[in-house]
Amino acid sequence: MTQKQQPLGSGFTAASTADEVLRGIDLTGRNVIVTGGHVGLGLETTRALSGAGASVTVGSRDPERAAPALAGIERVAIDRLDLLDPASIDAFADRYLDSGRPLHILINNAGIMSGPLVRDARGYESQFATNHLGHFQLTLALLPALRAAHGARVVNVTSGGHRLSDIRWDDPHFTTGYDGMLAYGQSKTANVLFAVELDRRWAEDGIRGYAVHPGVVVTTNLGPARSEDGPAVSEEALRAMGLLDDAGRPVIDPAREMKTPRQGASTSVFAATSPLLADIGGVYLKDNDVSPLDTPRPFAFGTDEDVPSDVVPHAIDPESARRLWELSERLLKA
Repeated sequence: MTQKQQPLGSGFTAASTADEVLRGIDLTGRNVIVTGGHVGLGLETTRALSGAGASVTVGSRDPERAAPALAGIERVAIDRLDLLDPASIDAFADRYLDSGRPLHILINNAGIMSGPLVRDARGYESQFATNHLGHFQLTLALLPALRAAHGARVVNVTSGGHRLSDIRWDDPHFTTGYDGMLAYGQSKTANVLFAVELDRRWAEDGIRGYAVHPGVVVTTNLGPARSEDGPAVSEEALRAMGLLDDAGRPVIDPAREMKTPRQGASTSVFAATSPLLADIGGVYLKDNDVSPLDTPRPFAFGTDEDVPSDVVPHAIDPESARRLWELSERLLKA
């Protein structure tokens, strides 16, 4: 379980940008899907991959709202995708499959963070349903296109917040009591476990899985950069966490995980394209390298101590990964 989680010495750092990671890499003829690829980290990921020659399809719940942000970026198409709506997910996947194009890179980037308890139409807790189940359903539906690429990568954008919670096997949807940050942590653990089991199941088909911690990226809308819905955390809360300065500007300190969107997007791009990962999959990445394995320890934003973000054992446990895959299949059928 621990052998894969060994840094490679990639030569990149926490301060590296997506463009720097892609320097010298030609993605001409490659097809990419980025969920939530019109805002924050997703937008920077889309821009960088397009700049390297890729054709990018952006999945967005509101394509009309997404279009202005993507204007001027070459080889980009936008299609409707609501990760809380199983019918929308299937329709998006069917339209892509009907195009006959192989899918070389799938970046499961979109997500939501914390906030009050919201349930989808099935009664599932919304962070687990959006951040994990929606992407799980989408990825399985796109499997024929991934296979057709004869060498594909699936990148799940997770977070160091996976350290907050293992999978709540007895109550994943918080039917008794609710804590928004624990729910977020569970969903981020699910992103990592999904990558681990995907790689185990599909590596023989040439499909490799990765989980990526991008760092803490605060955009000017005062919400987490992965959020498609705008502000998820108040300015007051961001100040309390030390993520905004007295003037309300994002604090940039890559060594402490506080990054610009271009720095945050770099590890997604690294996972999607780096030749250093040609024979490695099922790993958790941060700062453009494989993360070392860490031991669980408490942490809190707004303290003088660094917030840990290396992967912890519960997120890469192979038995948990298999168990989550099976649970996810059952939840999709329910």
